[in-house]
Amino acid sequence: MTPISAEELAKKTGAGLLSFPVTHFTDSFEFSEELYREHIEWLLQHGPAGLFAAGGTGEFFSLTLQEFSEVVSAAAQQTNHRVPVVAGCGYGTAIAKQFAQAAETAGADGLLLLPPYLVSSEAAGLMAHVEAVCASTRLGVIFYNRDNAILHEDSLERLCARCPNLVGFKDGHGDIELMTRIYARLGDRLTYIGGLPTAETFALPYLEMGVTTYSSAIFNFLPRFAQSFYAAVRRRDHDEVFQKLRNFVLPYIGIRSRRKGYAVSIVKAGMRVIGRPAGPVRSPLVDLDPGEMDALAQLIARCS
Repeated sequence: MTPISAEELAKKTGAGLLSFPVTHFTDSFEFSEELYREHIEWLLQHGPAGLFAAGGTGEFFSLTLQEFSEVVSAAAQQTNHRVPVVAGCGYGTAIAKQFAQAAETAGADGLLLLPPYLVSSEAAGLMAHVEAVCASTRLGVIFYNRDNAILHEDSLERLCARCPNLVGFKDGHGDIELMTRIYARLGDRLTYIGGLPTAETFALPYLEMGVTTYSSAIFNFLPRFAQSFYAAVRRRDHDEVFQKLRNFVLPYIGIRSRRKGYAVSIVKAGMRVIGRPAGPVRSPLVDLDPGEMDALAQLIARCS
């Protein structure tokens, strides 16, 4: 498969709601390709603008390089160019380059560059990391600004000048002043994507800062709700947005916030609730307990 151009990736991912598919595992924690492909096909029926395969919600951190290649290949083949497939990418520079090249070989259209493993660094070191990954692939790259990988507008501007295939900026940091400075400096040079946990919470204010889209984990199990919420955001329907926040998103966050790692675990729990199970999460994550599952099931029932 020939990937789309970096420019086309930026255009398409900014045009609608993005989905972060979970990665399906068997009870023995093996990748279940058949169920994963079925899930990808189901998601596509609900009109995402793009899919992040083997990303954070897809448990990228738990996948071997071989498994990663299998997941991305399955997503790319099942999608068959209907929407862009953006693959996760991360760890240290040398390993990140291996994942970038594996994603390209597997048929991905772009990369979501996650923070380097563990260490914090100076801006110059982080810039060198991003530049090296961009240089290792033809794919368009979306930088994920979060945790130990925070770029400011000066560094990002220099990277954009050096790396033509750096076409996206996903914000998982939540610094509104920084986001405003970045957009004011770079404008349409990048596509801006909301990437905070349960991005629906921040979608309306972020739209005013040029963030036209976000990746919805809720899309995995309530795709119609996710698209309806996104449509309300884009038409700036404050009443509907806050009604949906009160009725579902904020109570959902209440469950998600009970334990560390539940931002991923609760999505797989939602899949089980709707009868489309994706298997357990891999350690070090833990699944929801029965009481939390019941609370989530009651919440989903009100919105289905």
